[in-house]
Amino acid sequence: MLNGWGEMIAAFVVFFLSHTLPVRPPIKQRVVERIGRRGFTLAYSALSIAVLAWIIAAAGRAPHVELWPWAPWQNHVPLIAMALAFTIAALALGRPNPLSFGGLNNERFDPAHPGLIGWIRHPLLFALLLWALAHLVPNGDLAHVILFGLFAGFALLGMKIVDRRKQRLLGAQEWQRLASTKRKIRLTPGGLLRLALGLLAYAAFLHAHQWLFGVSPLT
Repeated sequence: MLNGWGEMIAAFVVFFLSHTLPVRPPIKQRVVERIGRRGFTLAYSALSIAVLAWIIAAAGRAPHVELWPWAPWQNHVPLIAMALAFTIAALALGRPNPLSFGGLNNERFDPAHPGLIGWIRHPLLFALLLWALAHLVPNGDLAHVILFGLFAGFALLGMKIVDRRKQRLLGAQEWQRLASTKRKIRLTPGGLLRLALGLLAYAAFLHAHQWLFGVSPLT
């Protein structure tokens, strides 16, 4: 049975495979043909969450090597940052976004009224970056620094990779047209509903955090 560093390495290998194989065009196309684009997005999201939960659990079981001490104030950093991350995810999931992944009905995207995409081209990757950097602060042991540091790097590198891929698929001229978005703040009733749902999801996750990961962010 894998334990310690071995389990953490295995979890990262599975994470890498689960985020490279399913999105390869031949594989993704076959899956989408069977379960639809929305089904693929839901299945891929569920797989990502499951593997992420395993990696976090594996980091908690890895040998403890302290790099900096914990202090009570550090807990406030992820509490604030994750409220923003949940809000960003709620405003972005299932909305048109041909410039990144996770978008639906991308043909409806209007660069003149891009919503959140006018400010953050890759909202889900940005939310991941917030999650990783914020959780680095109160987790100063080697295993968690490796964990959250790699995810922060993964998010930053992912933005560049997705940009290159979308430019290749859309063509430089079309990508530039879509990427030339207007930065406007316009809260629609649907946007307000998403905002409320995001904050409700954040509140629910706060209370489920200890059950999911064995640590309460409220204590």
